Amino acid sequence: MGMSEKKNPNPSKFETLEVSNFLRQIIDADLAVGKHANRLDQAGQALPSVITRFPPEPNGYLHIGHAKSICLNFGLARDYAHAPNGARCHMRFDDTNPSKEETEYVDSIIDAVRWLGFDWIQNGVEHQHYASDYFDQLYAFAEALIEAGKAYIDSQTADEIHKNRGNFGQLGTNSPFRNRSPAESIELFRDMKAGKYPDGAHVLRLKIDMSHPNIVLRDPVIYRIRHAHHHRTGDKWCIYPLYDFTHCISDALENITHSICTLEFENNRPLYDWVLEALKECGVFKDPLPKQYEFARLNLTYAITSKRKLLQLVEEKRVDGWDDPRMPTIVGIRRRGFTPESIRLFCERIGVSKADSWIDMSVLEQALRDDLEAKAERAFAVLKPLKLIIDNFDDQAEEACSAPKHPHHEDWGRREFTLSKELWIEADDFMLEPIKGFFRLYPPKDGQPGSRVRLRHGFVIECTGYDTDANGQVIAVHAQYFADSKSGTPESNNYKVKGNLHWVNARNAIKAEVRIYDRLFTDPHPDSGDKNFLDAMNPNSKEVLTAYLEPSIADVQAEQRIQFERHGYFVADRIDHSNSSPVFNFCVGLKDNWK
Repeated sequence: MGMSEKKNPNPSKFETLEVSNFLRQIIDADLAVGKHANRLDQAGQALPSVITRFPPEPNGYLHIGHAKSICLNFGLARDYAHAPNGARCHMRFDDTNPSKEETEYVDSIIDAVRWLGFDWIQNGVEHQHYASDYFDQLYAFAEALIEAGKAYIDSQTADEIHKNRGNFGQLGTNSPFRNRSPAESIELFRDMKAGKYPDGAHVLRLKIDMSHPNIVLRDPVIYRIRHAHHHRTGDKWCIYPLYDFTHCISDALENITHSICTLEFENNRPLYDWVLEALKECGVFKDPLPKQYEFARLNLTYAITSKRKLLQLVEEKRVDGWDDPRMPTIVGIRRRGFTPESIRLFCERIGVSKADSWIDMSVLEQALRDDLEAKAERAFAVLKPLKLIIDNFDDQAEEACSAPKHPHHEDWGRREFTLSKELWIEADDFMLEPIKGFFRLYPPKDGQPGSRVRLRHGFVIECTGYDTDANGQVIAVHAQYFADSKSGTPESNNYKVKGNLHWVNARNAIKAEVRIYDRLFTDPHPDSGDKNFLDAMNPNSKEVLTAYLEPSIADVQAEQRIQFERHGYFVADRIDHSNSSPVFNFCVGLKDNWK
C-alpha cells in the first residue's frame, strides 16, 4: 500500500490569518491618505501602493531569524494585494562586499524563500534585483553629492578615521581633508575608480556633522577601495559602496514604500533619510521617498543566529554542515522536517513588535506539531528493537492486520501489515523487574504469571520468559498469544489489559537508519554575556539508530513526514533517503518533553 503526505485539510489556518501590528497600522494610514497612489514607473506603468523588499546579503545561509523577515515582508505584500494597483515584495541581494559573497549563497537564499512559499513575481514580471545592478547609478549619485559639497575624499588611514570619529562621550574631530574642494575630490574619486590607488589609500565620506550625538552621522564612509573580484560584475569595479549608502538608494530606485528592517538599524535610520533627502535636493529623487521602519528581531532560545558563530560550527565540523538538522538555518530546519506551513504559522504566532523579547524553542516545535498532526500518516517503527517470540504461533503462519493511515481521516484508507511468530518490539517495553505503574511486558515471578499486553491491531499476549546472552543481556522475550483476542473481533472484548505495544513483523520489517536529534545547546542563551557558546553544546544532540519499520513505509519519498506512533514525527531525509536505504530524521515529539 502506498503512503503519501496529505495536504493540510484547513489551509486557511495558515494562509489567511492576519495579525494586527504596528506595521499594518502604518500601511493602513498611508493607504487611507493615498500616500503612494498615482505613482508611475519609468515605463509609465502604475506602481503598487505597497512595495516591500527582502534584502539579504549573499554571504551565508539564511536562518530562522531571516524566516521571520521573509514571512513579514512577503506576507505584507500578499495581504495587501487588494490595495490600489496591488502590492509586491522584491527579492534583492545586497551584494556590495565582494570578498564575502558567493553564488552558492545566492542560490541557497532563492531556494529558501521559494520553499517558504513566496515569490517575487507580479503580473508576470519577476522582481529579483541586486545592489550590483545599481553600481553605475550609485557612482553617479556619489559624484553628484561631491559636486553639491555633501561628500569629500578623505585620505586618512582607517585607524585615524576611527580615532577621530570619537565615541559616545567624545565629539568627533574633523578630518584635515574635510574641506577639500569638490573638484579635487571628484578627480581623486575618478582616479580611485580607475584603479590608481591601493586598498585603503582613500575613502569617500559624506559631509554631515562630526559632532552629531548619533555617531552614525559623523561623516560616514560610503565608498572604499577594494581590489576584489565580484561574483556578478567581475573585475569591472575596484571601489565599492557601503551598505548604508547602497541600501536606501536601492529602495528608492525600486520605488519601495515601506523599508522594513530589524531594530539594530534604528540608529541608521537618520542616515537613510539624510542620503535620500540630499539626493532629492540634487534632483535625483522626488517625494514620496521610501521610509524605514524597524521591528524586533527573532531571539530564539537554545539557538544561535550569528553568521560568524554558525560558520565556526561548520568549519570546525561540530555539526554536519549548514544543513545539519540541528542548525537553525532554513536548510537545516527543512532537513529536520519542518514544513513551510509550520514556519509561517510560527511567525504569525510570535507576531511583530518593536520590543525585544525571547521566544522559547517550544513555540517553534509546537507549530510543527500542530501542522503535522492533521496531515502526517501514521506507521509503526521500532527504534530500539528487541525480539519477541510468540511460542504458540505457527512457524509458517501470518495473520493479516490493518490500521487507519490517519485516525481522523477514514477516507485516507488503511495500511495493511502482517503478524508472525517473531516480531520486533521496543526494548523499553520489557522489564525484568517492573517498576510501579509499568504496564508493559515483564516475566513470571514468584509463581505469578507474566504480564499481558495487547499488540496494537493484533492479539493479546502473555509474557512467559526471556533469553539472555553470555553477558546477561536480554536478547529475546517469549510470549504466548490468545487466538480469540484479535483486535476488532467481538471476543477481544473479553480481554482487559492496560498495556498496548506497537510492533513490526521481523519477517518483513524494513530496516532503516533513524537519526534522533535534540537541541544543539543545553543553555537557553548559549552566547549571552561573556559565555563561550561552544561550552553549551549538547553532547547528546544526535543519536543514530538502526530501526525496523512497518512495510507500508517502503515507498515513502524524500521529505515525506510520518508519525511513528508513540515516538513522534519523522521525515525521510531529503539527501540520504532512498527506498533501498531508508533514512529518517526525528522532527519533533508528540508532546514537549524537553527539560
